[in-house]
Amino acid sequence: MTSRTTARLPSLISILFLVSLVFSGNILQIVTSLGINYGQVGNNLPSPDKVINLLRSLRITKTRIYDTNPQILSAFANSDIEIIVTIENQVLTLLQDPQQALQWVDSHIKPYIPATRITGIMVGNELFTDEDSSLIGYMMPAMINIHKALVQLGLDRYVQVSSPSSLAVLAESYPPSAGSFKPEVSSVMQQLLQFLEATRSPFWINAYPYFAYKDNPDKIPIDYVLFNRNVGMTDPNTRLHYDNMMYAQVDALAFAAAKLGYRNIEVRVAETGWPSKGDAGEVGASPANAATYNRNLMMRQFAGEGTPARRNSRLDVYIFALFNEDMKPGPTSEKNYGIFRPDGSLAYNLGFSTMSTTTANSQSVTYSSSATKAVNRTTATLECWTILILAMIQVVISRLF
Repeated sequence: MTSRTTARLPSLISILFLVSLVFSGNILQIVTSLGINYGQVGNNLPSPDKVINLLRSLRITKTRIYDTNPQILSAFANSDIEIIVTIENQVLTLLQDPQQALQWVDSHIKPYIPATRITGIMVGNELFTDEDSSLIGYMMPAMINIHKALVQLGLDRYVQVSSPSSLAVLAESYPPSAGSFKPEVSSVMQQLLQFLEATRSPFWINAYPYFAYKDNPDKIPIDYVLFNRNVGMTDPNTRLHYDNMMYAQVDALAFAAAKLGYRNIEVRVAETGWPSKGDAGEVGASPANAATYNRNLMMRQFAGEGTPARRNSRLDVYIFALFNEDMKPGPTSEKNYGIFRPDGSLAYNLGFSTMSTTTANSQSVTYSSSATKAVNRTTATLECWTILILAMIQVVISRLF
């Protein structure tokens, strides 16, 4: 047996273990590292109670919203679905005042806990971009004030505070070991990392290999960004091998944090996804690529993978997004990141016939609470995950032999 084959055996063993869980009935406890972003910038989206049933049909127990919508927070009470809320960018100036931050937490968070499982507050979203650096200065005072308010109200044991960054904060990201922060944000990143370490909170990033591919389709192999089988790349400094871009992006952030003295900060992915439709110049935006990206990502999440630099730590990932959102500004792609259409049907075929049948019938599941339909829905979901595992076994065996 070659050393390459020996290196692959742990993956095969873990997958065989997952297969045993499927047939022992414990499959519902598996995908704890996978969440999905629930955007609301549309005029035809289903009500929150229908969204809950859709998430349950998929056995997804984590979601994130981009505000603190009281309808959603009330509807999710006693659903056992974890939810991360977001403080909108335009509110951050108000939260520079500790008293205003206390009032915000008291009115937007406290009324819903513990019935609604609010596990995190995102303070803004992508506060630094190449086009706009005006908001990043408000981030740390707002985060500190929100955390102090949580402590004062006795809610800090339930809720973590962080802020998702885009990869624009990095000066270098290739190879991953060269990861470093841009000089103009280095001081703020130092403060952020210090805060996250003190409060035991993760560093969240929005990682979109699609953007890199769209800008350089002739230089970046499509299989590398879609998690397909490919030769990948080896970091010349660490000798770590990467077979997909998203893991490389995550590790680049981890290396950047380590260079500032923070080697143990957990990095999680707040957003990642692929559009199923785009404008003429948006290379790669297609139903086939979106299906491949999200299907392969789900398979890796199901296997509990870590990145090459942190193989023993499962990577938490939130897919963007749950629904297509027809009112989002910008290019056509921005409106078409959803796995689902607003009516609950799949926006494209993920490649698993059982999943397509399950989600296409999600509307009827939503409107009925009969025991028969509940059993059928659970059975269909189990079959779906069984297909996922069998597909993963095929991939691993192809790599072994």
